[in-house]
Formats: sequence, C-alpha cells, structure tokens
Amino acid sequence: MEEEGHGIVIVGGGICGLATALALHRKEFRCLRRKDLIETMAKNIPAGSIRFGCHVVAIQQDPGTHGPILTTVDGGTIRAKVLIGCDGGSSAVARYLGLSPPKAIPRTVLRGFTAYPHGHPFGAEFLRIRGGGEFVVGRLPVTRNLVHFFVTMPNPPTGIMLATKDVSATTTKDFMLEKLRDCCAPEIVQMVQDSDPESLNVVNSIRYRSPWQVALAAFHRGAVTVAGDAMHAMGPFIGQGGSAALEDAVVLARSMSRANAAGGGHGAAVREYVRERRPRVALLSLESFVAGTLLRARSLVGKLACVAVLALLGTRSLRHADFDCGRL
Repeated sequence: MEEEGHGIVIVGGGICGLATALALHRKEFRCLRRKDLIETMAKNIPAGSIRFGCHVVAIQQDPGTHGPILTTVDGGTIRAKVLIGCDGGSSAVARYLGLSPPKAIPRTVLRGFTAYPHGHPFGAEFLRIRGGGEFVVGRLPVTRNLVHFFVTMPNPPTGIMLATKDVSATTTKDFMLEKLRDCCAPEIVQMVQDSDPESLNVVNSIRYRSPWQVALAAFHRGAVTVAGDAMHAMGPFIGQGGSAALEDAVVLARSMSRANAAGGGHGAAVREYVRERRPRVALLSLESFVAGTLLRARSLVGKLACVAVLALLGTRSLRHADFDCGRL
C-alpha cells in the first residue's frame, strides 16, 4: 500500500473531529442540533480533508522521528507530525497514549428533540429531575420552539429488546412513557410523547472516564493528543459532553496557532492545550460522575455524600454552560 505523510491528522469525524478541523481552518461555528451541526461543519471544511472508510487499526512510533505512524484497516500507512484523537470512547489514539478504556454504567438513555410550534413555557433553564425509582429526566431548551431532552433508567429486564436503532427508539419511548406517567408532571410526559421520531437516539450503557483519570492521566505524548470523548467521555447527566468537545477544538486550534506564531514546536502546543483543558474537563467529569452515582446510590449516607459534593460544585442551572473558552 502507498504511504502518506501529513502535517496534522485528526482521527474521528464526529462533533469533536469536525470542530477541530474547522477550528484549525479558523472558521466560526454555532450551537445547532447534532445532525445540523455535523453537516454544517463538514460543509465548511476544505474539500478532500475528510476521508471515509479510513479506520485506524494501529499506531506506532517512528524510531527515527518519534512521530506517529498510523496503519489503516486497508493496510495503508500514514505518517503524521501532529495526531489528534477525536475517535470517541474506543479511541485508538487513547490506547496509543496508554489510557485505559472508559468504564460503562448499564443504563438505558433515550435522547431526542421536541418541537413546540407555538413556543414552550420553559425559559432557558436546564432542568434535571428525578422521577420514581431511578428515572432521571433532563430538559434543555434550544430555541423558543425546540427542546432537547434525555431520559435515563436502569436497563429493562431481559426480553425487552432495545438494541436495534429504529425499533429500539420507539420501543424505548413507549416503555418509558408508561413509567413516566406514574411519576412525572404532565408537561414532561407530553414532551417525550410529542418528540420527533427521527431525532430519537438510544444507548444501553453510559461510558465515562473517572474524574481522577481525567485529572491525572497523560493526555499527550510528543505531538499526539486526544479530544472530546477520547479524552473525557462522560454521561449525559449535566448535558456538557458535546459542548466540552467544541471547547476542546477551540483551545487546541488556538494553542497550535500560538505555537506557530512564536516559532514553537507542535509538542509545546499540545502540552499547552492539555494544561488549559484539564481543570475544566476534570470538573465537568466530576460533576457528571457524582450526578450519575447519585442515581445508583442505595444508602442514605451515599446519597447525602453525592448531594453534598453537588452542592459544593454549585447549583445554578446554566453554570456549566456559562464558560468562556476564549477566541481562536
């Protein structure tokens, strides 16, 4: 197979990968629905920058240059000066850095959008409520007429199949509605009931990196680093996973730009990026972890400990989003 050489290689084409590529080309992006956001960013990246079917199966260090050498599923080889892993929780780049895989919580999560043609009465506040048992509902208004929501619950008993994408969304929604009617306000039930079927997404486990790993792990090796879920996978409990990935993209692109302007090396830019992002993502990971732990806590002591930590972190609804990562 033919060998290729590139200055910067980004592994992964989700929100974080596309945002990083876009930020490196100094384009602006705005908050949109995930589908619209990905399509908007992809359209603004220079032609030829995105390559499909190029799954990375192995990464090695060049003994001469100490740079990364990527092997793709088709046997191709790519040499990179800078490697950025935006390839999610099962990141090949994270494995190269020696990071352990994210842990998993066996919970079913339903996410989606609900349109309110005549406007909704919810204001701009993020709401997280706990229903009967271990149900948790999150609600985040996106616009005056659109609301994002998630509902989490323990995985249902074996025999209730929630695995295939199209069928699982409908099955999960119906199953959750039956339970929510007994423990939630009518406006919550109506929000889930009126959701757009095309927007629904279901997962049967929540993957996360522990906050202490995010606080202490080595997220760089030379000019190799990770971003997004590859760095700080977290549950949906505070609604900041995707937003944090966008912040990663801005900070990383800015660090690269500063290093180039100052004549510094790529390794220095990566170190600056990790140093700047670590406090922010460690705090988000801690809050998401404690919120998730509270859902599973059985003892009163455990529940009180989680509530105390959350109180120390702050209770203002949009505090997570009230963060300025700076300009490019």
